[in-house]
Amino acid sequence: MDFSVIVMYLGFILAAYSVIGNDTIQTLGTFLSSNERKKWWVLWLFAGGILAATLIFGYISHNGDVSYGRLVKYPMPEPFAWYYLLPPIILMLLTRTGIPVSTSFLILTFFNEKNLSDMVVKSLSGYAVAFTAAILLYLGISKLVEKKFIENPITSQQERLWTILQWCSTGFLWSQWLIQDFANIYVYLPRQLDIYSMVFSLVVILGLLAYIIASKGGAIQSIIKSKTNTVDIRSATIIDFVYGVVLFYFKEMNNVPMSTTWVFIGVLAGREIALNYMLRKNEPRTKMFKSLGMDLVKVVVGLVVSIALVFAVKFLATSI
Repeated sequence: MDFSVIVMYLGFILAAYSVIGNDTIQTLGTFLSSNERKKWWVLWLFAGGILAATLIFGYISHNGDVSYGRLVKYPMPEPFAWYYLLPPIILMLLTRTGIPVSTSFLILTFFNEKNLSDMVVKSLSGYAVAFTAAILLYLGISKLVEKKFIENPITSQQERLWTILQWCSTGFLWSQWLIQDFANIYVYLPRQLDIYSMVFSLVVILGLLAYIIASKGGAIQSIIKSKTNTVDIRSATIIDFVYGVVLFYFKEMNNVPMSTTWVFIGVLAGREIALNYMLRKNEPRTKMFKSLGMDLVKVVVGLVVSIALVFAVKFLATSI
């Protein structure tokens, strides 16, 4: 087998592991937190089924392009040099620190840095829209909904209804996230896949997803658990729906890839500020703003580190 082909498939496997390990928890985190009592394989069958359906639909509707057209401006390298393996390896190492590194910036920019500015603008817009939408929504529903959730534990009868609602909202969010982030994984494979490559890639991703769900998330899961009442299945349902709607909006806007990390942090930040303002008016907010500030610092550091590493690694690798 040609060395370039080996690098291509190995890069795909590493990217799949890195992206799923880093980004999946931002999407499925609230779902996993509020369903901790369920068997991991039940959660995997649900998430894996939606993943398979989204992948196959993209394959059919976009003539073999499972990235939904988001890799149009990212041509395949000819040949695949060994240093294309470095971005997902670096991403794996950084993920273990708990820093929400942007896979879009770290991996896609390595393939074509000319699109960096468009990705940055869209990602920052994603944070702003998510932050604003979450504040406005939770200012309106905090006393009517979230206060009741906090003061009244869910009953068994309510749990059955909210479980259905949450799995629906999570399914919607998960599909929208996949449409955005498939590009970060499939940038290593041909833009039009044959049926064998598609099946191979699907099996790999489903296997990695099973491992991530069975290991209950990872370091970034702590960001979710630190926020108000996110383990309540009712609150988690609303969070997932808001996140999914924002991703859907940006999916429809254009096919420029974006960092879903910024949208995720924006939703949580807007929600936390609104809840504290409406439900804890007389309490000091220093701790809250410090926590939210640290979340924002982490994604900014992740952005800067991602971009710096891309150019540094590419420069050093091509100089050898």
